[in-house]
Amino acid sequence: MSLTEVRGRFLWYDLMTPDVQGAQLFYSKVTGWGLQPFTDLGTPYQMFARAGVPIGGCMQLPEEASRMGAPPHWMAYLGTPNVDETFATATRLGARTYVAPREIPTVGKFAVIADPQGATIAFFTPFNPQPPSHAPELGDVSWHELTTPDLDGALGFYQRLAGWEQTGSHDMGAMGPYQMFGLGGYTLGGMFKKPPEAPGPPAWTIYVRVPDILAAVDVVKANGGQVLMGPHEVPGGDWIVVCRDPQGATFALHERKAG
Repeated sequence: MSLTEVRGRFLWYDLMTPDVQGAQLFYSKVTGWGLQPFTDLGTPYQMFARAGVPIGGCMQLPEEASRMGAPPHWMAYLGTPNVDETFATATRLGARTYVAPREIPTVGKFAVIADPQGATIAFFTPFNPQPPSHAPELGDVSWHELTTPDLDGALGFYQRLAGWEQTGSHDMGAMGPYQMFGLGGYTLGGMFKKPPEAPGPPAWTIYVRVPDILAAVDVVKANGGQVLMGPHEVPGGDWIVVCRDPQGATFALHERKAG
């Protein structure tokens, strides 16, 4: 597979948390993920796996990051054929550097930034790129959502770096448009303008596909998580709910419309 095919695809997800074991137990119950160790980093790192296939990881939120005010959070990794070039372009466009391009032995090279509007994102060039995935299955991340103070600015930034195209939008009334984006006609997620009164910084939220959202909400609550919004139906008939895990990281769940 050519490296050019990774551009703009979401390739990985990391959970930064103050309680790794607690978070692993919580997500295994809510999503059904298994765990696989990865030892090449030199520090403890567990991978989340769906049906034996790694899809993300879980690691301790660094004390330095916590002291600087970083909350527990999920971070998505966007594919790029050349992380050094993408990082240089991002900084020229106003991004703030968190981690300059750095190599992970046997895996690839990554960088972490805050986009010009303040949302954290990572860029990643894999050493062994895999073929594009099919439609998300149960337990996969099925949607990616950005809340940002500048919708047009954020859309332009990611179009420049990730090659995304607009795949549709719908009107949210006083909140403005909900802009969807994707690649090759396939929608990857959406973004909208963050209301001034909404708590927290601009951020990306990942949605995990579950078979029954009401049952999943019960599991979230029973294991110390919180429901922040929903569950509710979205245009097209799917159901979503936005939650917070017991350690404080925000995530969302997604049930696909039957039929």
